[in-house]
Amino acid sequence: MSDPKSILFVTGTRADFGKLEPLAIAARDAGLSVSFFATGMHMLSRYGLTKLEVQRVPGVTVHEYLNQREGDPQDIILAKTVTGFSDFVREAKPDLVVIHGDRVEALACALVCATNYIRSAHIEGGEVSGTIDEIYRHCNSKLASHHFVSSEDAARRVKALGEDTGAIHVIGSPELDFHAGPSGVSLDEVKDRYAIPFDEFGICVFHPVTSEAETMAAQARDMFGALDASERNFVVIAPNNDPGSTGIFDAIAALPTDRFRVLPSMRFAYFSELMKHAACMVGNSSAGVREAPFLGLPSLDIGTRQTDRAKAASVHFANANETQKIADFLQDHWGERHPRDEGFGAGSAAARFADILQSDAFWSGDLQKRFHDGD
Repeated sequence: MSDPKSILFVTGTRADFGKLEPLAIAARDAGLSVSFFATGMHMLSRYGLTKLEVQRVPGVTVHEYLNQREGDPQDIILAKTVTGFSDFVREAKPDLVVIHGDRVEALACALVCATNYIRSAHIEGGEVSGTIDEIYRHCNSKLASHHFVSSEDAARRVKALGEDTGAIHVIGSPELDFHAGPSGVSLDEVKDRYAIPFDEFGICVFHPVTSEAETMAAQARDMFGALDASERNFVVIAPNNDPGSTGIFDAIAALPTDRFRVLPSMRFAYFSELMKHAACMVGNSSAGVREAPFLGLPSLDIGTRQTDRAKAASVHFANANETQKIADFLQDHWGERHPRDEGFGAGSAAARFADILQSDAFWSGDLQKRFHDGD
């Protein structure tokens, strides 16, 4: 690669930042110019104002953009993000834009890149969940010029979308890079920083499913009611800001504070250390079906949000209203430990990512995309 390239990472949530940060650091350390476009939940105080976490990454620049107000529907957020990102990239002129997953912010930025022939890379395409998020994810894959996927199954699905095999790279899930090593903080430091009084605890993260927004309040009441009835201690991380979150917040507000510590968000290092010492994980976050199995932590996946995701032996399943199943899981699997599951990689994604970006071949591909029929 002749000249240093500029890489712009788009981040809209604490979750995608945990996946993008290892890639950004590896690219920075490889001599590339790295910046972030921080938007979405990062900019909202209700969700912990996590733009501050993005700002803490040394050696990068951060551009902040407020793309929504509380209650904005997804299509309005999409439109606002397209406008703001289009204005920004006309000035910044990045050589590569990196987007992640299935959020509406990623879709907006992928659209801008495709219509302006800006090289873009999609992280963790080719995965299935059975919700509207999956549609966004596949759209992002079709719009992106390069694909960094987490598994061979994901690579096969991206290829089935007509993408060029030469543009698909299996690197694993980037957040596992961090979980694979020491977090850099102790459990006592985590408990002290976040005022967690429990010696034994589970973790719960329950997000809205946009296609089920009208029932999310009832689902949350059922699930949290079952957790409450167990008389176990839980650290609860607030849901994301998708439609349906209000009902989840209402159910969380009704929980007894002596057994439920509710947090708007956590620094990723602290969350990693917390997961390493938890008795189980409950909810519908991707962390329960990807990170928990990697750490050997038993998890209970609730509802449809992660439907069809890869299923490790440590992952169990229940609907929110199946309160007896939830109770049985907490009784039978609390505190279990499982062998590490490496279905989404072994913790080396960032190094692979940086190596590929340093190849001249990566930057020579044609930005006029064509459909590639399978063999």
